Amino acid sequence: MTESDCSIPALLAKNAARYSSRQAIASEGVEPLSHERLWEQVQRTMEQMNCLGIGRGDRVAIVLPQGPELAVAFLAVASVAIAAPLNPAYLEKEFAFYLGDLRAKSLIVMVGDETPARLAATALGVPVIELVLRPNGSFDLSGTPGTGAAQPGLAEADDVALVLHTSGTTSRPKMVPLTQRNLCASARNIGSTLELSESDLCLNVMPLFHIHGLVACVLASLAAGGGTICTTGFNADDFPGWLGTWKPTWYSAVPTMHQAILAHLQGQGRSIMESSLRFIRSSSAALPPSVMMGLENLFQVPVIESYGMTEAAHQMASNPLPPRLRKPGCVGLPAGPEIAILDEAGDQMEAGTTGEIAIRGENVTPGYHGNPEANAQAFHLGWMRTGDQGFFDADGYLFITGRLKEMINRGGEKLAPREVDEALLAHPMVRQAVAFAVPHPSLGEDVVAAVVLHPGADCTEADLRGFVLDRLPAFKAPSRIIAVPDIPRGSTGKIQRIGLARQLGAFLATAHEEPASPMEKRVVDMFSEVLGCPPAGRQGNFFMLGGDSLRATQVLTRLGRSLSLELPTPLLFRMPTPALLAAELERIQAEKELDDLAKALGRLSTEERAELLD
Repeated sequence: MTESDCSIPALLAKNAARYSSRQAIASEGVEPLSHERLWEQVQRTMEQMNCLGIGRGDRVAIVLPQGPELAVAFLAVASVAIAAPLNPAYLEKEFAFYLGDLRAKSLIVMVGDETPARLAATALGVPVIELVLRPNGSFDLSGTPGTGAAQPGLAEADDVALVLHTSGTTSRPKMVPLTQRNLCASARNIGSTLELSESDLCLNVMPLFHIHGLVACVLASLAAGGGTICTTGFNADDFPGWLGTWKPTWYSAVPTMHQAILAHLQGQGRSIMESSLRFIRSSSAALPPSVMMGLENLFQVPVIESYGMTEAAHQMASNPLPPRLRKPGCVGLPAGPEIAILDEAGDQMEAGTTGEIAIRGENVTPGYHGNPEANAQAFHLGWMRTGDQGFFDADGYLFITGRLKEMINRGGEKLAPREVDEALLAHPMVRQAVAFAVPHPSLGEDVVAAVVLHPGADCTEADLRGFVLDRLPAFKAPSRIIAVPDIPRGSTGKIQRIGLARQLGAFLATAHEEPASPMEKRVVDMFSEVLGCPPAGRQGNFFMLGGDSLRATQVLTRLGRSLSLELPTPLLFRMPTPALLAAELERIQAEKELDDLAKALGRLSTEERAELLD
C-alpha cells in the first residue's frame, strides 16, 4: 500500500479524480453524492471545522441519525480531525461519560435535533456544532467560530482518524484509537477478500457507530471505487424493496439481521430470491450454519462469514469467495493481519491445538488510549491477544471455540455484564446481582440476570426490568431477571458467570398458561407469527422465545397497525410477555378512546352537548 492510499482524504481525493461522477453515497429521498462531490464536501468540512477551531488531533463526537449524512460526516470529520461516532440510543448519563472520557473538542448533531447528547455537552461545556443539510444532499457545519485550529489541514497517514469504545470485563469501556493507516489497511484487506471493484454497490444496513458498518460497508466500498447505499435503519420488511430499487451487488450484516431477512422472505413463501447480489457477508457474531444454508438457497449466492473486532479496524479472518473452499461454522483464513494461536505464556501453538487467538499487522490499533493496564494484558511481543479461543485446522482455517473473557456478545454488541450488575444493585430491594449469557437462536447470546432480594422484599420482575431500563439503554438490559435464593459460586468462592445458564436453567423455565383475554390471544398469536414458533402462552417471554430488537419492531408495527395505535419499540422491552403487553395495550387503547371522545365532544356546540347529556 502506497502512502497515497494510507489516509482517508488521500483515498477520497484519488477517487474524485479517477471516478468523478460515479455514485459514492446514496439513500432514499436524497440526491446521491458522486465521488467528486464527496471530496468537495470533505474540503468544505475542513475549512469550516478549521474556522471553528478544530483540526488534526481534536476529538469530535458525532451523534446523528442513521443514514447518508452520518456516513459522510464520519468520512469528512475523520479526514480533518478524530471522529468519534456515538450510539444515538444512549441516555444522557452515558453521553456524559463518553464526551468526558473522549475529552471531546466538540459535538456534532443535526440542526434542531433534541438529543440527550446536547444536554450532556452543555453540562460539560462541550461546544455543539449543528449539521445543516443543503438541498443537493451535502451539508454545512454551523457553530461558534474559534480562534483557529492548532493543526489545520487534512489528516496524514499516522494521525488517529477514529476513536471507538469497546466493553471490557469491567463496566468501564476501553478507548480504541485507530489511525488513518489502520482504517485504510483494513478497507483494502476487505476489498481484496471480497474482490470489490468500482462496479460494486453495497447495501448498508449496519449502524454507523460500529466498526463493521464504518469500515466494511462504507470505507471498503469507497476504497475499491464503488458506492454505498445508506439505509436509515434496518427493517426486514423493507429489504426486498431495497434490493429491487437499488440493485446492490452485496450487503454485510450481523446474524440477527440475516435471520430476520430469511424469516421474512421464507414467510412469504419465496424459495428463491432473484436479485443483483453476487455474495452476502456476515460478521460480528457467529453465523449458524443453518442460516448460512438458508440464505444461499434463497438468494443462490455464496455467504461469506468473517471475523472482526474493533481493535483490528474490523476484519481479521474471512472465508474466501468461490471457487475456494468455504467452511460453515468457521471464520475462514487470515484476511489481513497475521493470526497466531498462543498458549498462556504467549508462545505460538501448533495447528489443531486450541489456545488464545492473537493478531498483529498494519490494521491493528497501536494500543488502548490512557489504559496501561489493559495494554499490558492485551499486547505481548508485538501480538495483540483477542480474548477469544480457537484453533487452526490442517487447511489453515480458523475455528473459534469460545472466549476467555466474560463479555457477552449480544448480536454483535459486546456488553460488560458488570454494568448490568451495577444497575440492578442500585435497586434498594436487591442484595446480590449477576448478569450472564444464555444461548439465543438469532443473537448468539442474550443477557439474563439473577438477583437475590433482601428478606421480605416485595418486588416483581417487571419492577426490576423497569428500574434497569431507566438506567441502561434497551440493548444492554437483560431479557429475563430471575430471583434466586442464592447465586452459585465456584470452588474458590467466586461467582463464575460462564456456566450459570446451565446451573440456573430451572429458574428460567415458565409454566404454559393459556391467554386470559382476547387481547392476550392477539399478542400470543403475533409472537408466534413473527418468531415462527408455536404459541407459547401468556407468560412466554418474547426475547427468551428467540425474539430480538428487529423482530420486536415487527411485532409492535403489526399490532399498532391492527389496533390503529402508534407503539414505540421500547414498549416490548419493558413488557415482554403477552400478559404484560396486552394489559398495556388495553390501557393505551382505552386512553385513545377517551381522547377521541373528548375531541369529538369538543367539536359539538353547547346545545348539542347539553342534548347529548340529557
